Amino acid sequence: MSPSPSPPLLPRTCPRTTASRLRVGNGAPFQKDTYALFGLRERKRLEGKVAIVTGGGRGIGEAIVRLFVRHGARVVIADIDAAVGEPLAASLGPHASFVRCDVGDEADIECLVDRTVAHHGRLDVLVNNAAVLGRQAPKSILHLDADELDRVLRVNVRGAALGMKHAARVMVPRRSGCIISVASVAGVLGGLGPHAYTASKHALVGLTKNAACELGAHGIRVNCISPFGVATTMLVNAWRDGDDDDDSEAAAEVTKEASMEEVESVEEMVRGMATLKGATLKGRDVAEAALYLAGDESRYVSGHNLVVDGGVTTSRNLVGL
Repeated sequence: MSPSPSPPLLPRTCPRTTASRLRVGNGAPFQKDTYALFGLRERKRLEGKVAIVTGGGRGIGEAIVRLFVRHGARVVIADIDAAVGEPLAASLGPHASFVRCDVGDEADIECLVDRTVAHHGRLDVLVNNAAVLGRQAPKSILHLDADELDRVLRVNVRGAALGMKHAARVMVPRRSGCIISVASVAGVLGGLGPHAYTASKHALVGLTKNAACELGAHGIRVNCISPFGVATTMLVNAWRDGDDDDDSEAAAEVTKEASMEEVESVEEMVRGMATLKGATLKGRDVAEAALYLAGDESRYVSGHNLVVDGGVTTSRNLVGL
């Protein structure tokens, strides 16, 4: 038996780490749809497009990467954790590649965009997905840790802003492109998360709208997605431990792998809060929203915050629940 092919590598103009064994995220696999049932070929909605997904190695980011590749996009997975990013790229074949990237480091973001364009000739879609939840305690603003605030804002706001800056740098001359940021219902309502995280997600929604105002003149659409609780490792760790004291970008995702029982418990909690019954929010639901915003179906949508929450934010604030 011949050895498995190596994942495609972009030109190594920046030092990168080596790969480790594959670890699959919590997202359930995409199910066969009616196209497969009737022997029809699914229309690839991102055929010919080039996309970057930050924080793409696991969780919601992994779900977005998988769906984009399925729909014909060439996807660059950007993640601080090469141990998940490189094997994921290898598993997806020639349409996926990996670049190690700390989104809070502008040199890394600049290098990521430049390597993508050097290898693929263009950049059509940027998904700013990398994020940290931050420490759950202390909960009171009276005990806010300034260093923790800086850590969360560095990834969640600075990282997204730098992504927008350097994506726009290569999109503006082509007068075309799409920038999507993954925000949160914590950017719609108060009381849904720690102060630093909530501040970062409100900032991301505002940044999205402001960038859309400027970049629309160049044919670039800028939108964001605000999901409710997807039972990723990050959220399960927050639910389980109530504290994330690691200082790395991927800390909240990497701390402990979630068990199936823990995932189901978090999903049950989320279902109980949603007004929409009969459905469970999965990473693939957020990925489908990203697919819509990245594709031509949303060609006249810009400056929009697409809330994917089962109706939670339409009815109540969850403080005290």
